[in-house]
Amino acid sequence: MLRDSLKGVRVVDFSHVLAGPVCSMTLADLGAHVVKIEPLQGEIGRKIGPPWIDGESPTFMSVNRNKHSVSIDLKADAGRRVVREMIRKADVLVENFRPGVMASMGLDYESLRKDHPKLVYCSISAFGQTGSNMRRPGVDGVIQAVSGLMSTLGATQGDPLKVPIPVADMIGGYLAAIAVLGALHRVYRDQIGQHLDVSLYNATLMLQQIGFAAFFASGRNPEKTGSAAPYACPNEAFPTRDGWIMVVAYDMARWSALCEVAEVPELEHDSRFSTNDDRVRNRHVLHELLAARFIERSTAEWIARLAPRDVICAPLATYSDVTGTTEYRESGIARTVEHPAAGTVRTHGFALGPSDKPVKDEIPAPLTGQHTVEMLKLYGIQDDEITELLNAGVIRAGVAHAVAI
Repeated sequence: MLRDSLKGVRVVDFSHVLAGPVCSMTLADLGAHVVKIEPLQGEIGRKIGPPWIDGESPTFMSVNRNKHSVSIDLKADAGRRVVREMIRKADVLVENFRPGVMASMGLDYESLRKDHPKLVYCSISAFGQTGSNMRRPGVDGVIQAVSGLMSTLGATQGDPLKVPIPVADMIGGYLAAIAVLGALHRVYRDQIGQHLDVSLYNATLMLQQIGFAAFFASGRNPEKTGSAAPYACPNEAFPTRDGWIMVVAYDMARWSALCEVAEVPELEHDSRFSTNDDRVRNRHVLHELLAARFIERSTAEWIARLAPRDVICAPLATYSDVTGTTEYRESGIARTVEHPAAGTVRTHGFALGPSDKPVKDEIPAPLTGQHTVEMLKLYGIQDDEITELLNAGVIRAGVAHAVAI
């Protein structure tokens, strides 16, 4: 099973908030054993994303499943000594501090590689580990702005918009996981680790490859097109009598079928709309003509008319709509987990395996320090040293629950 692909791989995860946790969660979903290193009070991502569920942030819970929390004071010499011992027995390290922070604790790649040449060390940051902007702070919204993404979003002449989900963090985290997988294969092949430099800025540029390709070819900045695709028409949303419908009919067969079903045969033979390029150039005129037809019927009526003619279409769904659909139920992504503080929680899980065989052994995001003692023991820290660390306040031990090691 894909879920067992990284079984036996150990990950020590120093990351926080979103991009790093998405990376380590993806590795955990693939079977890696992930130990999440947190400060004594818990990582700051635990306080982001209201509404909270019994004190736990849904945002945190959504990107930290299948991990084990070790709460430790990295400002203390003893704390850093313990994590260095853990790293020696790990395969992967993930961190997303600002460049220089790990080095200040003696936990940077150059310091660790001497004793661990096979270590895959993944650093995720806003602008990368080198260059004039390496220490520049950056969060998802800033990256969406500076990468050009925000300039492409919204209606013509409208205010700047951002993607409301943290798309820079998410794509950065997933690309970081891909980079780790490649680096692990190199370890398997050549017995050599490496330092991976994953920039959210670069990741968001990669996300826009098609847009930049069009810019390089034309020299023109992309126009804001709302729900429409800038390269195809019609490929956009139209208001109906009771909602909205997304319609994709830019190839000739579907364009012809759309004109027939919408009872506007004259548009098919209008020279302004003869080809896809013509329709893109005259998008605004065409949109008004088609919108006048779509508003006459309900979304369901239009889908019933268009779908049999193979015109690609779908209703614009809210989250409450989505979770009630057959597609959602059959996707295999929905989970209900028992969280030790929040109780029964609805969430999403790993969804890259067969949808008819959903993963059953996922564990919810951990409480702060929930697995401190058992994870330190797993990594070879002796009982007397653990007791000393507890007494000195260097580590925090939460309430543990049974997990498979």
